Amino acid sequence: MNIPRTSYPRMVIIGGGFAGVALAKKLSKQEVQVVLLDRNNYHNFQPLLYQVSTGGLEPDSIAYPIRKILKNFPNFYFRLADVEFIDTENNELKTNIGHLKFDYLIVASGSETNYFGNSEIEKHSMAMKTIPQSLDLRSLILENFEDALLTSDLNERNALMNFVIVGGGPTGVELAGALAEIKKGILPKDYPDLDTRMAQINLVQSSDCLLKGMSEEASEKAEEFLEKLGVNVWKNLRVTSYDGRVATTNTDLTFRTETLVWAAGVKGALIKGLDSASFVTRGNRILVNEFNQIKGFENIFAVGDIACMVTDGFPSGFPMMAQPAIQQGEQLGDNLLRLLEKKPMKPFKYSDKGAMATIGRNKAVVDLKKFKFQGVFAWYVWMFVHLFFLIGFRNRMVVFINWVYNYVRFDREARLIIRPYRKKLKEKI
Repeated sequence: MNIPRTSYPRMVIIGGGFAGVALAKKLSKQEVQVVLLDRNNYHNFQPLLYQVSTGGLEPDSIAYPIRKILKNFPNFYFRLADVEFIDTENNELKTNIGHLKFDYLIVASGSETNYFGNSEIEKHSMAMKTIPQSLDLRSLILENFEDALLTSDLNERNALMNFVIVGGGPTGVELAGALAEIKKGILPKDYPDLDTRMAQINLVQSSDCLLKGMSEEASEKAEEFLEKLGVNVWKNLRVTSYDGRVATTNTDLTFRTETLVWAAGVKGALIKGLDSASFVTRGNRILVNEFNQIKGFENIFAVGDIACMVTDGFPSGFPMMAQPAIQQGEQLGDNLLRLLEKKPMKPFKYSDKGAMATIGRNKAVVDLKKFKFQGVFAWYVWMFVHLFFLIGFRNRMVVFINWVYNYVRFDREARLIIRPYRKKLKEKI
């Protein structure tokens, strides 16, 4: 890997997500050697992926080069690598670009889509966890309408314009709202020779409420907003299989659709060598103590989505969202420095900043610690918070200008098929 030898302790971070970047920032000006490994050379702002999928933003406005985030920091090294195995006995990583020894290892590998063992759904559905996946989904949505223009078969046309989103969490709710706004304000202009009123957006949730984990008021208001936008909300319904054409459920109801988006859950992105049953819990998350140490190790830690820290208030671990990841990364940075100074580490305490989701234009729900509100003001709060946490001044300005333009013109300029996607090619990807 051509990482120079040093007398400083080598701290290797796997993953350039929220937790990994927050930790690297804390360590990069200290007397330690920091090596960050990621399979991408950019940090991805996942909360806005759905806007890439629906043509609201271009991908470069929610991605930022990792090297630029940590530029000019002494003793920092980034390598584009895929970690294949963690040798815990010899304190060594095996990657696709070589081996690397470490003194301290921090696993911040994040999460991946959880299909709950359903290989058929995994094969034929669309995911939205990465920028490439979001671009594939954008292309497929637009190509479906192009294909709908060409067919004279009414059933096939309806299937092409029928969208099923599985999962009523923030990702599913926000994507459903964005698609509904496209159907209402953009499709009639782009396809005047197609009856876009026949387009259907179906949001399927297995439980009896949307936005599980948020307040009852937020759940009910989100459902109300979606229904006003024309989204079909199906609760207490599970999609059990999807063959690329027809989605079956646990009832007699079926959906004939060419596009099924799976947003029904995530699981930890485990790495071989740390997949022992003794410290891996539900959802493929690694059990850690109050200092983010992995059970049985003094020099190996886990932070962010991959880490499960059990507390009284969070018996299943903290939610797999940005705030817990950022806070854990920052706290661990301080604790690692304390560890080097032979001082006692401080236990992690999560500061719950609340949760929020946007459903569309002037429609959002916000749950803060002491306040809960919905509607236009919530929408402005949602925009401000997301702009604030975007990395890079340029990205903030580009996203802000895009949002203002889209709001004034009721348009989404990025509805481009840059990289055509065909479902039949999926097996080869």
